[in-house]
Amino acid sequence: MPVPRTAIIAIVLSLLGTLSADEPWKRHTIDNTSRGADGVRPQDVNGDGLPDLCTGWEEGSVIRAYLHPGHANVKKPWPAVTVGKVKSPEDAVFMDVNGDGTFDVVSSCEGKQQTVFVHLAPTNPEDYLRPNAWKTQPIAASENQSRWMFALPWQIEKGRDPELIAGSKAPNGAVGIFRQDVAATWSWHKLTDAGWIMSLVSEDINQDGQADLLFSDRKGKQRGVYWIDLSREKRSQTPNLIGGAGHEVMFLDAADLDQDGHRDVVCTTYGDTILWLRRTGSDPVFEQIEILMPANTGTGKSVRVADVNLDGQNNLVISCGNSGKKHGVMWMQKREGEWIAHTISGTEEGIKFDLLQLIDLDGDGDLDVLTCEERDNLGVIWYENPTR
Repeated sequence: MPVPRTAIIAIVLSLLGTLSADEPWKRHTIDNTSRGADGVRPQDVNGDGLPDLCTGWEEGSVIRAYLHPGHANVKKPWPAVTVGKVKSPEDAVFMDVNGDGTFDVVSSCEGKQQTVFVHLAPTNPEDYLRPNAWKTQPIAASENQSRWMFALPWQIEKGRDPELIAGSKAPNGAVGIFRQDVAATWSWHKLTDAGWIMSLVSEDINQDGQADLLFSDRKGKQRGVYWIDLSREKRSQTPNLIGGAGHEVMFLDAADLDQDGHRDVVCTTYGDTILWLRRTGSDPVFEQIEILMPANTGTGKSVRVADVNLDGQNNLVISCGNSGKKHGVMWMQKREGEWIAHTISGTEEGIKFDLLQLIDLDGDGDLDVLTCEERDNLGVIWYENPTR
């Protein structure tokens, strides 16, 4: 029997309503004045309770810090300072390197630079946005050793000197720790070989009350997601596989995705699969569940777990590379056993999106999506969550 014309109109209107409610989120630009923004890391550096940012611009060869301008001005470009100029930066992160109470920046460089740098901040807060007040120094123990990809400030306990965990990619790929002596000279202590480190995360995997190192290794014979017990008593150097063997794993997140009281690990892969490494109990044992990427998306890059639409259930937020004319940033919610995708970036702009941060940047009570895009030169950007 033919479907009545009125029924067809009703179905079309219903679909149009669904599409209208799922339009791309509004994008705001923090900075697009250099080239190749490559990851963004947050930290409240001036004590105003608002997240400040730093990032490396790979093709632009600069490291920049950004101060949150307050909720009234957050949708405009942020106050910024170039803290140093280095080649091929892959990562930048805030860290009080010299213990003077001011947040410096550490950058990790690959290419021919192959060095980890510290960019020392001025001690006078009024000089923080003055580029000439910053000083850039290489960590000598890192020079020409490997292609450095990511760094994680680390402190065993309060009162102990901070350390810097760093990861690199082949040749000589490794995960290890930089430590300073009393003369502020850095030394390198390798933990394990690596193919291509993506994530370094502090997470108490064995639930002994002390942080362990969680990381993803993208390339090589031992690619996968691992953890190392770095507790004060053990200081192990043995990587323990969680999952992802045989996959080209990318950035990961640690969170209780299914809200069963056990923290899981979720990791994108360079392909059409998201790995949900679901913790099965208190012991560090995980089952691997594969979630297919939505249609018309790029290759997986970063993932975060959070309640995006404030319905009390955790969602997945995903960024992608190779996403020209495809969805580069999206969120997914689980309905009746299936993962349903919703757009964030849309398909018109952006090719290579990077590390995600979920932060309420505009102070309206929902989580916005902060990231970088480095091929269409969208730069350091954030998408405004329309929930509220």
